[in-house]
Amino acid sequence: MSYGFDLDLLKTFAAVVDTGGFTRAAERVHLTQSTVSQQVKKLETNIGHALLLRDTTGGVQTTEAGELLLSYARRLLSTAEEAAEAMRRPAAPRTVRLGVPEDFAGRRLIGLLSGFSAASPHIRLDTVSGWSTELRRLLEAGEIDLALIKREPGDGPALASWKEELIWVEGETRAAESDPVPLAVFPVGCIYRERAIRAIERSGRRWRIAYTSQGLMGVQAAVASGLGISLLPSDAVLPEHRPLSAADGFEPQPASELALVKGRPRLSAEAKSLGEFLTGNLAP
Repeated sequence: MSYGFDLDLLKTFAAVVDTGGFTRAAERVHLTQSTVSQQVKKLETNIGHALLLRDTTGGVQTTEAGELLLSYARRLLSTAEEAAEAMRRPAAPRTVRLGVPEDFAGRRLIGLLSGFSAASPHIRLDTVSGWSTELRRLLEAGEIDLALIKREPGDGPALASWKEELIWVEGETRAAESDPVPLAVFPVGCIYRERAIRAIERSGRRWRIAYTSQGLMGVQAAVASGLGISLLPSDAVLPEHRPLSAADGFEPQPASELALVKGRPRLSAEAKSLGEFLTGNLAP
């Protein structure tokens, strides 16, 4: 026999047992007494067992079958209420995954993401940091939706792009070595590192890696302390840095590019919303 348990019938049955009678159960479930009786009878018919016995005082007692069913009824009703409560809650926020460069200024990023969170509280934002080569790989693999990458100007399609002025800098109190030039740089794959090495080689000088750091603050500190020279975006230059010019033997470099690129051909509405926010709020 296949049982199709009607939750309304189970609720009425449990109410009769809990209140000790049909009259008080009718008040609890907001039905007439005759309807309560009919529902219990219908449940007994569906189950194929008597569930309740009336006693001499007008109350009720469960049969063995009723006692067994009551245990399951309570669990079914509890699960149904839990499911109803879950469905009444707001839907879980949709997630957008954003890749950001390792050298992206921390405060700038925090301000941007805080602004987006305030403007779109229904969207969950997950960020992944990495160098541009790694972010490109994550985009192609579909592991992130959008990425801000550092690149040569016009190197492929982009949702938006911004020029980055690049400046040679050294420590404020230390003159630059001419040969070999000590470099404070980011790891292999960083456009600033590649640009710096190529420019020095074109000038006919040698270079050496004096300091390497995964993060912007490390390179900034290394330059400020006189460990090496670096090529940095203008917004990363500190008061403790001294800009270098052609007179110092460091030719000005063309601007690089910060580009907002996507991975999938079609973005979700949430990813589009993030893209539009970054396009409108990411000042050069």
